[in-house]
Amino acid sequence: MTSDERAPEPAVPVVVRIGVISDTHGLLRPEAIAALHGCDQIIHAGDVGDAAILTRLREIAPVTAVRGNVDTAPWATALPLHDVVTVGAVQIYVTHGHHPLSFDPAMAGLAAVISGHRHKPGIDQRGGVLFLNPGSAGPRRFNLPVTVASLVVRGTTLDAEIVTLPV
Repeated sequence: MTSDERAPEPAVPVVVRIGVISDTHGLLRPEAIAALHGCDQIIHAGDVGDAAILTRLREIAPVTAVRGNVDTAPWATALPLHDVVTVGAVQIYVTHGHHPLSFDPAMAGLAAVISGHRHKPGIDQRGGVLFLNPGSAGPRRFNLPVTVASLVVRGTTLDAEIVTLPV
């Protein structure tokens, strides 16, 4: 076999680390910034509360953000109610979650659905789709922890983790 006839090397899946944050309600904690440091992308699942939060997050990594039910100020009208983030061959649907889904995510070919709104962090697999709620990173609500999430995409594999902030 000559050098021109070598077998191609197997493709190495691209690894992308996505920081997921939601329900900041105008408060971007230093602990959240530290937890998101080093991400390749950031997803904010709504209830941002202040445009300056998105500006600060963009200093860390590119941001995809959707509008939540408290995002009613004029600056927030530019935010979509939902969005789709494509990472390689993986599509991730992002919504705040205050409206029920009107479609089947698996039938739509989505690998994950990210939502906020409930302030309760959670990771669930349903019908081959990852459902991720990063919880709330803003003011503490009820007795719930203050959290963000990490989503690692390796090819078509998704690994999610809830990160409790030390506040």
